[in-house]
Parts: sequence; C-alpha cells; structure tokens
Amino acid sequence: MKKIIDEKFLWGGSSSAYQIEGGWNADGKEPSVQDVKTYIPAGTTDFKVASDHYHHWKEDVKMMSEAGFRSYRFSISWTRVWSFKNNQPNQPGIKFYNDLIDELIKYKIEPIITMYHFDLPDFLQQQGGWLSRSTIDEFAKYAQLLVENFGHKVKYWLTINEQNMMALVPEAVLGQKATMKDIYQCNHHMFLAQAKAMKIVHQLSKSLVGPAPNINVIYPNTNTPDDYLAAINCANIRNWYYLDLPIFGKYNTIVLDLLEKNNSMFDIEKGDMEILTDPLAKPDFIAFNYYATGTVKSSDENNAVASKGGDQHSKSGVKGYFEQVKNPNLAKTQFGWEIDPVGFKTTMLELTTRYNLPLILTENGIGGYDELDANNEINDQYRIDYYTAHFKQMFEAMEMGVDLIGYNPWSAIDLVSTHEGIKKRYGFIFVNRTEDDLKDLKRYPKKSFYWYKEVIKNNGKNIK
Repeated sequence: MKKIIDEKFLWGGSSSAYQIEGGWNADGKEPSVQDVKTYIPAGTTDFKVASDHYHHWKEDVKMMSEAGFRSYRFSISWTRVWSFKNNQPNQPGIKFYNDLIDELIKYKIEPIITMYHFDLPDFLQQQGGWLSRSTIDEFAKYAQLLVENFGHKVKYWLTINEQNMMALVPEAVLGQKATMKDIYQCNHHMFLAQAKAMKIVHQLSKSLVGPAPNINVIYPNTNTPDDYLAAINCANIRNWYYLDLPIFGKYNTIVLDLLEKNNSMFDIEKGDMEILTDPLAKPDFIAFNYYATGTVKSSDENNAVASKGGDQHSKSGVKGYFEQVKNPNLAKTQFGWEIDPVGFKTTMLELTTRYNLPLILTENGIGGYDELDANNEINDQYRIDYYTAHFKQMFEAMEMGVDLIGYNPWSAIDLVSTHEGIKKRYGFIFVNRTEDDLKDLKRYPKKSFYWYKEVIKNNGKNIK
C-alpha cells in the first residue's frame, strides 16, 4: 500500500447526543423532539438513559484513548446548552461540553462536532419546527453560541446531520408525515440555517465547517435506458440536491423539475439566495455518512411508491422518477441492510470528481446482535470482516486521489439506534444494558476494539 495515511489521519468513532447521552432532563436540559416521542416501537427503549454517557463520559473518553482514537465525532444537544424557558444559555450544559472537549484534547483526540443531529428542541417544534422561518434565526443564534463557547478548541464543525434523510423519510426522523412542498420548504429553511451557521463559523473562528449528508452510489437495476435514467434521478434527488446548493450556489435542476411537475415548488423569499451564495457560507469539506448503496428501477406515472418510513435505507421512490429495489448481488447485515464495500469506494470517487473537496467519513458501520459470553467478552468477528473489506476499498480510493482526511465510523460505543433500540449494536465498546433493563451499564471492549486499535496504530498497514 502506498503511503496514503499518516499520523495526521483522523481515525476515530462517532455518536449523537440523544442516542448516547441520557440525562435527558438533567441540569436544566429541556426536551427535544426525541425526548417526547410517542411512536417508539413496542419493546424498544426510549432515549432517556441511552448509554448514560452524560454520567460516564470520562470513562468513555479514556476507553477511546486506549483504542488509539485520534478523533471523536459527536453532536451537541441544542436543549442542553440553551434554555428556551429562560431565553438564555444553560451554563451546566455548556460546562458539560467544555469538560468533554477538554478531556478529548487531553488525550489528543480531535473533537469533530455536529451542531444538529435529529434533535430539534420541542419548543421550536411546537412553533412550527423547520417549516417555520423563525427556526432559521434560532439555529443561527445557536450556532453562534457554540462557536463563541467552543470554537477556540474545535477545528471541525458539521452543520446538519443527514438533512437528506430528514427530507426523504420525515416520518422516521421528524415524527410526522408531510407533503412534498412542506418537505422541500423545510429543506430550504435548513439550507438557509446551514448557510448562516457556516458564515458564523468563518467569521468568529479559524475552524473549518461542512455539511454531513448520507451519500451513496445508486445503481440501475438493469442496463435498460429507463433504469439508468431512474438511477440518475435518484442520485440527484437523494444525494446531489443536498450538496449542489452549498457548494455550487444553485438548486439542482432535476429536483426543481420534480417540484414543478408536482405543483410543490417551495417559497423563496427576497434575499434568500444572497444568503445561500454568500462566499463565507461555503463549506471547507464534505462530511458524509455511508452504509449501503441503492439500486433502483424506472417508475412510471401509474407506479406510485413512497418511503415506508423505517430508516434511511428503506424502500423508497418517487412516482415517475425511480423505485428502489433490493440488490440480489449484495450480502445483508443481521438487520437486512445491504453490504457493499466497493460502493464505499465508488461513493468517495463520485464525491471527489463532482465536488473536489476534502472528505471526512462521519458514519459507516454494521449493527448486529452482540452479546457478552461467559467470560464477559464479545466476539464480533463479523464487524472486523466488514471493516476490513471497507478499509481495502477506502485505501484504493485514496490511492486514486480521494482526499479523505478522517474516518469516524458508527459508532464509538454502543448506543440506542433510532429505530431498533439498543439491541442493534454498532460500537467497538459494549454497554451492558437491554431494552428494558439498565443493568449496570458497564463498558466492555469488544474483539473489534482491540483489532481497530491495531489498525490505528499501524495506519491500516496491517489490513490484508
């Protein structure tokens, strides 16, 4: 392998606030939309305790250090650092994140911070959520609070996690169904909020900032022209719409055509495009989440399909544009997601050739049913095999010119999956609890923990 990875490469792991922290109402934290969910599947835990990182953060950071992490991508809970009730910063919450960041830096772990990861304050949701333009300015105020308090210690900021998934499966992430026009109106407001946040980062700090969509290559189901066109449609609707605007300063034409044909064009107010095309609102890099590729076939006007709302890789489609189908050529995870390491490389190549920006991988991983054995050990060889296959393709992509500066897989530690609870485990570190029994919440390194430690130590040169 060429010398493509050195000691500056940001090997690490990822998490999100509502899925790992717990402490949902501790020390002045107010409720987010995730705290008040009423549609959690039966037999699945809520997020009130999660992995209780709020009370175990020192132990968790120490274990990340023991694994050799050079970075840790996590999100900040908006309602932990800002009180809508009192209309002022919540100092205990700000102290929590300052302490966490300081602890990471003590262990030479670079903090990579997501401003917003699916946990809109419930106060704002009750005022209309992302459909209300007032949320734009609230987000800008929140971004300024973060940069003023943490910007001198944080080099990398991510704005909005998987904005495209909140649009494509709003019932899964936002907790409600929405019309096409409302979905894209919310998107427009998110883009404005993101642009204002990026400008704030660039004005108030020396930090770098970028978006964090879920991106994957789309395959046509056959070599027919209609299926190839369906793949182009899906790629633009699912992927490129969310990067073309912040990077190129213009809305994707295929999506605008979709909206016009469905009488769903969103409202653009005077001054909006100036905000979106401000040179200070341009991203410095692209953070992206990758789990699986998608395969689609053509969909005519009489073949209406829609997301089932399960997760970001559920069957989906847009009438007249594409319909997602299963790919029989790919293996599946224990939870039914397709596994495609080559698609990982192809996704990075597409991102690079289209946008020519540095990339940071902020989610990639495999969820499974991990259990402690009689020796309190976890043999997750399947996870090692998954990462080995993906690393080989990652190295090849970098040799081909992809400027990947970090790899932060999902997840650093077991956390509560948005849809399948704690039983769907992603972490290198096991958290001892079940859906309905908190047990002792003790942490145990898995077999993959020790393997990943060697990968980081050797910068991947031990991958064969």
